[in-house]
Amino acid sequence: MRQLRAWLQDPSFEFGLPLAPAGTHFQRRVWDAIAAIPPGQTRSYGAVAATIRSGPRAVGNACGANPYPIVVPCHRVIAANQGLGGFGRQGGGFLLDIKKWLLQHEHAGF
Repeated sequence: MRQLRAWLQDPSFEFGLPLAPAGTHFQRRVWDAIAAIPPGQTRSYGAVAATIRSGPRAVGNACGANPYPIVVPCHRVIAANQGLGGFGRQGGGFLLDIKKWLLQHEHAGF
């Protein structure tokens, strides 16, 4: 809770949690690539895919399976057209509003 509060106060705060995400080898590679995106910046699904030599849809699926969506900031992954893309396996509605808020909180320009 302390780290989450710190992040809410300062979006550049870096979490230091001992995570042990249960996922496939591929999902963990995607999550590692996402965790490397600095606060206030975004990457497209395609750009993340290129860093791990995969495809954008596979990256999107791994984002949707992310068990720690704020700590492993899948909200920083956006569509190629600079649109929001999806969030939590949803392409609209309340969860997309949350993604937009997270990006605004981190001053990522949405």
